Amino acid sequence: MGLPQCLGGATFHTLRMAAIPSPSLFRPLLNTPLLPRHSKLLTFPSLLRPFSISSSATQSTSTIAPSDAGLKNQWKAAIDFKWIRDNKDAVAVNIKNRKSIANLELVLELYDKMLSLQKEVEHLRGERNTVANRMKAKLEPSERQKLIEEGKILKDKLATLEEDLLKLTDELQQEAQCIPNMTHPDVPVGDEDCSALRKMVGSPSDFSFPVKDHLDLGKELDLFDFDAAAEISGSKFYYLKNEAVMLEMALVNWTLSEVTKRGFTPLTTPEIVRASIVEKCGFQPRADNTQVYNIAGSDHCLIGTAEIPLGGLHMDSILSESSLPLKYVAYSHCFRTEAGAAGAATRGLYRVHQFSKVEMFILCRPEDSDTYLEELIGIEEDLFSALGFHFKILDMASADLGAPAFRKFDVEAWMPGLGRYGEISSASNCTDYQSRRLGIRYRPELPSINQKKAKNTPTQFVHTLNATACAVPRMIVCLLENFQQEDGSVIIPEPLRPFMGGIDRIVYKFR
Repeated sequence: MGLPQCLGGATFHTLRMAAIPSPSLFRPLLNTPLLPRHSKLLTFPSLLRPFSISSSATQSTSTIAPSDAGLKNQWKAAIDFKWIRDNKDAVAVNIKNRKSIANLELVLELYDKMLSLQKEVEHLRGERNTVANRMKAKLEPSERQKLIEEGKILKDKLATLEEDLLKLTDELQQEAQCIPNMTHPDVPVGDEDCSALRKMVGSPSDFSFPVKDHLDLGKELDLFDFDAAAEISGSKFYYLKNEAVMLEMALVNWTLSEVTKRGFTPLTTPEIVRASIVEKCGFQPRADNTQVYNIAGSDHCLIGTAEIPLGGLHMDSILSESSLPLKYVAYSHCFRTEAGAAGAATRGLYRVHQFSKVEMFILCRPEDSDTYLEELIGIEEDLFSALGFHFKILDMASADLGAPAFRKFDVEAWMPGLGRYGEISSASNCTDYQSRRLGIRYRPELPSINQKKAKNTPTQFVHTLNATACAVPRMIVCLLENFQQEDGSVIIPEPLRPFMGGIDRIVYKFR
């Protein structure tokens, strides 16, 4: 389950804690690569290295209140503006199909202005150098004084133009970062209801009695308490109780165990990150309708998904080709404002502000990313099939893609108590959209080349992919509603029982 993503705007929600929304083959972006933080090749950088942007977010005494203060962008994505200009028709269609707020015409206008200003700056620098060289010769005092005055005029004019160029470059970056990734040609065009069915797995449970939703089951089996949580924290928070606590732990541990067997490195991640990392991953921490909590008076945010700290894990690094792919599976708590979410479809555990999640993340060579997307979808299918869920896999339509996603597949499971399919997972190929912002590259290893030449081999941006292995609350919804029994008990799927201390059924505590 990914956060909606887009870049642009300049409004922070302050939380006391406060809030923020949510995720191209962007054909590359600047031929000049970002400078690496490390000069040597890295095979497995092990430290999280988030970097900061300045913050002027104002504090608020309210629980969640908008702030007019914004964060100045102080990082630059390696955007290939020339490619955008040369392919402006395709980019324009892509922006339209994805219902993006990006202003392509403004980006192209700013780019042309920047090129023109760059030429003017270079011309003035040349004139300044000419004057400086003439000053080295033997000159009459009057002629020298004339050159000194000319040099001063050039210096002042150059300083003004260089400042204008810097401001123009920053404005261009801000606008261009709104442009979403390009879209896979097979992605259906349209809104979410235009998404294409890729596969249907299993069949709905057959009940011979009236089914209950997870709220009724949870109340009767004493599994959670929304009322007390509302008093303590507000709506869309909850206490898990009794077997529900064990069920969360079982889901997390079973999922980690299964995914780790497939070659993924397990991690726990920071759950507070710098706003710049959120931006670089393609999420929007500065908008009116936001999904990410911002900590008031700082440049930090609560994560809405472990994808964000995982994306920052190798930031500003050059990886060796032999180290790829890097596969991670991370457990974290996630925090989302769920701004605008309301109604019966979001009640109970289905849409909440805080939850536990297990997230998969892959960094790989560009030519391999389609293959690894298939691998991630296969893992999700295996996990949900093992638990006995009935679900469908959807190739999501263009307007439903977050800004970074080149292609995204959602898994929607049948929830009989709610009487509908509900999203429990997604898998996305973000190509090089995130890595161009995070500065994650690798150096291809060419055969039969000496070490000196190898260091001069041009680097390339990696591709990044993410997928949800287990979003705990919605998994609990599926388990309770699909495996309820006529006597009111709930059967625990067999794979989870060893992680539940052998418990195979949740029963009434009192009768």
